[in-house]
Amino acid sequence: MLRVAVPSPLRRAFDYLPSNAPGAVLPLPGMRVVVPFGRGERVGMVVAHVDHTHVPRQRLKRLSRVLDGEPLLDAQSLAFLRWASDYFHHPIGDVVLGTLPAALRAGKPLPAAGESRWRLTESGLAVASEQFRRAPRQAAVWELLRRRPDGASRLDLASLEGDWRSALTAMAAKGWTEEFQTRVGAIVQQAAGEASLIPSDEQLHAIETVYAARDGFQSFVLDGVTGSGKTEVYLALIERTIALGRQAMVLIPEIGLTPQIVERLRDRLSVPMAVLHSGLSDGERLQAWTAARDGRAAVVVGTRSAVFAPLARPGLFVVDEEHDASFKQQEGFRYSARDLTIVRARQCGVPVLLGSATPSLESLNNVASGRYQGLRLSRRAQGALVPQVEVLDLRGQPFEEGISQKLANAMVRCLAEDEQVLLFVNRRGYAPILICHGCGWQADCSRCDAHMVYHRASERLRCHHCAAERAVPEVCPECGEGDLRALGLGTQRVVDALAERFPDARIERVDRDSTRRKGALQRVLDGIHSGDINILVGTQMLAKGHHFPNVTLVGILDADGGLFGADFRAAERMAQLLVQVAGRAGRGQHPGRVLIQTHHPDHPLLRVLVREGYRHFGEAALTERQQAALPPFSCLALLRAEAPQRDRAMEFLEEARACAVRLGDRSVQALGPVPAPMERRAGRFRAQLLLQSDERGPLHGLLMPWLEELETLKSGRRVRWSLDVDPQEML
Repeated sequence: MLRVAVPSPLRRAFDYLPSNAPGAVLPLPGMRVVVPFGRGERVGMVVAHVDHTHVPRQRLKRLSRVLDGEPLLDAQSLAFLRWASDYFHHPIGDVVLGTLPAALRAGKPLPAAGESRWRLTESGLAVASEQFRRAPRQAAVWELLRRRPDGASRLDLASLEGDWRSALTAMAAKGWTEEFQTRVGAIVQQAAGEASLIPSDEQLHAIETVYAARDGFQSFVLDGVTGSGKTEVYLALIERTIALGRQAMVLIPEIGLTPQIVERLRDRLSVPMAVLHSGLSDGERLQAWTAARDGRAAVVVGTRSAVFAPLARPGLFVVDEEHDASFKQQEGFRYSARDLTIVRARQCGVPVLLGSATPSLESLNNVASGRYQGLRLSRRAQGALVPQVEVLDLRGQPFEEGISQKLANAMVRCLAEDEQVLLFVNRRGYAPILICHGCGWQADCSRCDAHMVYHRASERLRCHHCAAERAVPEVCPECGEGDLRALGLGTQRVVDALAERFPDARIERVDRDSTRRKGALQRVLDGIHSGDINILVGTQMLAKGHHFPNVTLVGILDADGGLFGADFRAAERMAQLLVQVAGRAGRGQHPGRVLIQTHHPDHPLLRVLVREGYRHFGEAALTERQQAALPPFSCLALLRAEAPQRDRAMEFLEEARACAVRLGDRSVQALGPVPAPMERRAGRFRAQLLLQSDERGPLHGLLMPWLEELETLKSGRRVRWSLDVDPQEML
């Protein structure tokens, strides 16, 4: 009998009999099959051969057909997916099939072994680079192919920004490029890349320490100040891993960081790479997934979902900006890519390196307890100095559109020296509140417990939680007066104000609205590096790993928003954000300066960060967490429920709590249920129940039987509910 993972809400695999059709083969674990399911058929994957089943044999159905001639996933990959399904208590069928590219989920065949590659012809090699002055995309393709004498793959070309297909077609029409087929083989070193920098003593120690563990599992935390050269450590270790004939995987938190890390890897290594993120087409994702699986890609770079990509010869795992909350999936299969990377490295028997200038408290605690080995980079690379940080007290001080006079004067001096300025505002739009000055009416979302954000450029009100939007009213809907005023700061408002104050400066903003179009973020980053942009205004998108050598002044316009959060992780997240944003200053030859505007200059978080740094903050925060029995000194599972009626969500959670108390013991506490901090969202009322335990064993021992009972509750059929193991957001 065959145990098959089939996508469904049920938290189990299903047993089937082999096909009895003439010539039918017995599929191996890891092979896809089509099975009868319900009233139709579905694509599933065989996960095991079994001798016993709880279903009477006469009720077992037979496979309809086998889709693969060999396993798509090996035993190690299947074991990893089973572990992830069991730990996060998500249906095995959704986990196994959900991590495959769309074409494979739909039952389409795996692409044939081999791939198309492109190279320059003799006439293409003879073309002078000046001929591409008006064709930047062709110039990028030409430069890539020039450095790939053995040919560039679709993966290599897909890592370029812009429409590389049209550029390649135009060049082929001129006889400058040609396509050819190559057979799948091992990783082959191509043209030599750029020479590596001479590492500092601290960098060399980190490189040698991790490399010494190359033949076994160990977790390392690379704790380096911003600008200390963590990426150089990654590159050196990846280079050595490839030299051993193994593959390396690099996880990054945001799509926006993909081009720069891919460019650094390409410049240094000149080997095939697979890039995996949500911005790819289905075809591009399939090509990248297949190249990782076959071993053609020496390096796999991607966001959190890339952790599931199969590797032929894993040798090293790297998680950059490991503290970032983006590594936790918040919908559907709620997994932590950082934590799964550590589990996968352990199963593969290879080292894993977690890098950050602001390590998570969980990682700091693991280093302190000896579970992880800490590596420290205490100095900035190439002699750059740590920026000077100053807290500006806004109490009683005049400031215009969020900018104090002291910050404005500093900007004037910076621009006069032909240096660049970065201003951080963690709100997009023009203003977070639109209010009537006459009666106090506010533009609230009708479906969420939230204000609608005013977007001045389009004269629209938008809810950033449910995406509802409407036109800005001409008069107050409540009193009929026309005195509507925008309160608060958003990136658009700051940019408009700066344009009036600095009319000769080139100003750009970076937020989710301004970077929706493909290539928009890269265009702004290119403008920063070329010096065409003088002032950059942005949200936390700018805080993650970007290197701006000529930015010497960073202004944090409003630090108060994150100082008083409801989530117990709010202080940690705010500290990380402030340090990361501040770290964009002074990374080049000129010293940097950071000005933090606040109405609470005596706040303990700000005092510790400015005077003693993030490490001391982490130590103090861990002490507080231990006293409060909060993670990492306890384990959590959060049951969320939502329904159109408030009482239905609470009724289900009350029954769930009673089940937990009956099934568990005193080592697991059930806290709640309570309404979510934002109770109403997208027209539905939300509530939550928290399970807390000092140990993982008792908590996970309770979860499986608990979930089985929850699935039988009638009240559960009237709500949407989900379980989040190790939640990172309590909202």
